Amino acid sequence: MLMSSGVNYGVRRSLPLVMGVIIGFPAMFLAIGLGLGTVFQRFPVIHNVITIIGIVYLLYLAWKIAGSGKPNLADSNAKPLTFIQAALFQWVNPKAWIMAMGAIAAFTTTGADINQQVVNIATIFMTASVPSAWIWLLFGVGLQRLLADDVWRQRFNWLMAGLLVLSMVPVVLDLVRG
Repeated sequence: MLMSSGVNYGVRRSLPLVMGVIIGFPAMFLAIGLGLGTVFQRFPVIHNVITIIGIVYLLYLAWKIAGSGKPNLADSNAKPLTFIQAALFQWVNPKAWIMAMGAIAAFTTTGADINQQVVNIATIFMTASVPSAWIWLLFGVGLQRLLADDVWRQRFNWLMAGLLVLSMVPVVLDLVRG
């Protein structure tokens, strides 16, 4: 998502998206770690519903990416996700949920203050997401020249959409098995 935004909109117009990702996931992680984890343990169907909504939304995004052409930057409809959209996207991203739940299970212990551990892990996620998000965005910006050609841009968009769909395969398999 960040790389595609870098290709299509550049750094300046993608800043809200970058900040939404950097802040959105740690905020979601805190919410899960400080309370929602208990809700999901009691009512696992809620987790499944969020996972299914996330899969459908990611398929929709893949469809939009695959069908997008060279953006008309003068067109008000051609814009990257806003800060709020990027932050809220984390809540319907099944991969983010799996990573958050896995991190809580793997990196917290019962012998210490769980809330402090969750805050520490969220801080680490936020710190690590800054360079990661920027690398993906700048990689996209670096591809702008190559992808100025409509054929290459179309191939790139189809590849990114395909990779997004493929990234959901483990989530779908886990949902089917569970």
